[in-house]
Amino acid sequence: MKLYGRSVLVKDGNVEKALRKFKKKIADSGLLIELRARETYEKPTTTRKRRKAAAKNRWRKQVASQKLPKKQF
Repeated sequence: MKLYGRSVLVKDGNVEKALRKFKKKIADSGLLIELRARETYEKPTTTRKRRKAAAKNRWRKQVASQKLPKKQF
């Protein structure tokens, strides 16, 4: 039996486990994020602003991880 697309096989009637696997597949594919983004229209300027803010946060996080700890003596 071949499964295509975003589907999971329920083994031994264990629906909870299959549901967890399905949710993980959907989350990994990025489908939920895309769906939420398409729910409402976002102006191009707002999109650019949001992406630029995310890039700044990533940069700050990277710089902070490379910083040496303060001297405590």
